[in-house]
Amino acid sequence: MKAIALIRQLVAVVLLYSLFIAGAHAQATRTWVSGVGDDANPCSRTAPCKTFAGAISKTAAQGTINALDPAGYGAVTITKSITIDGTGTNASILSAGTNGIIINAATTDTVVIRNVNIEGVNTGLNGIRVLQAGTVILDNVFITRVTQKGVDVAPASTAVNFNAKNVRTFAAAGGGIVLTPGATGSVTATIDGSSFDSGSIGMQVNARAKATVRNSTAANNSGAGFSANGGSGATLVADNVVSSNNAGAGFAAVNSGSLVTISRSATLNNGIGLQALISGVVQSFGDNRNVGNAVPGGVPPTIPLQ
Repeated sequence: MKAIALIRQLVAVVLLYSLFIAGAHAQATRTWVSGVGDDANPCSRTAPCKTFAGAISKTAAQGTINALDPAGYGAVTITKSITIDGTGTNASILSAGTNGIIINAATTDTVVIRNVNIEGVNTGLNGIRVLQAGTVILDNVFITRVTQKGVDVAPASTAVNFNAKNVRTFAAAGGGIVLTPGATGSVTATIDGSSFDSGSIGMQVNARAKATVRNSTAANNSGAGFSANGGSGATLVADNVVSSNNAGAGFAAVNSGSLVTISRSATLNNGIGLQALISGVVQSFGDNRNVGNAVPGGVPPTIPLQ
């Protein structure tokens, strides 16, 4: 009897230990990072981690990582549904020599980046690079001084739904937002309230990508402000958009199959106002402004207001 009792006690101890270990390794639905945190911590509110990369492994799919204070939280690769939220802090990523955020999640995953600054200090690669996901949402994201693209949405063979609101890029050498799906990929994008300043191109939509841009600006870029380039369904619709002081065109469509449609928009003081090349098409609702450009460009075909 004593032996049986001892065995029962040992079994109880083993079960208790197993539950303790499982709890220790469980992922939380909400985690925290702090500039004075430690990635060895469980990333709780009172014991935060130090980096986004340290927190993401301890955050459950569809969970949220919150920043507690102003700090640089390091580059991160995202492979699951997750929200990174810097609301109320100056949460940032210093991406010198690397990509700030890489998103390579499942085709059913949703990734949200909110209130985060990415600083490339003139050596960073892409601010955000999207390789695969179901939906990517950027909300109040500021990307500066990267050597490639501010946001590069480039799924090789899958479809990505991309939404950006209040996204600002400054001095993105490869362009502010560039949609470049692969041969069997596609991107559908909605951009609102955003600005692209002092890069090579403000925003560019390439083959197999469609974008609607509203209430946004592109200024002081060395190339075009807004461009559909590459044919094969490269489609850009611009509503209440201003393209100004760009060395290239305010709005450009390049190659057969590329289509730019503009309404209630302005092309001001650019090298070329409206540019359609190699059978690309720029069309207008007839309610736009083309003023002060070195070359106004061709008169676009007008489509009737509904």
